[in-house]
Amino acid sequence: MKQPGPDHPITVMPAKKHVRVVFKGAVVADSRNALELKESTYPAVYYIPRADADMARLKRTDNKTHCPYKGDANYFSIASNGATADNAVWTYEAPYPAVSAIKEHLAFYPNRVDRIEVTDA
Repeated sequence: MKQPGPDHPITVMPAKKHVRVVFKGAVVADSRNALELKESTYPAVYYIPRADADMARLKRTDNKTHCPYKGDANYFSIASNGATADNAVWTYEAPYPAVSAIKEHLAFYPNRVDRIEVTDA
């Protein structure tokens, strides 16, 4: 486990935005309670509480990855209107303490959904 620091900063804070994720015409997540994770020089990522996602459209996959700063990620595919986006969603179910706020939240790959809409809350 690596700790965020000056050479690799990570911040997690309330997004204070309305975040909607759309795939094949269906809203798969809609939240005013998203978290914004900023990590080093990477683009910010919105993590949406599972309670604000249409979990019926998500199917867990066997895909797993590891981040030395956040822990082990599990994945979901999205199904909507006859289409599937494989491994389009990731989640940290037991994140490391430095990013524990993202537990039970979902993040979406922007290039695997129609769009991620971010507007003022």
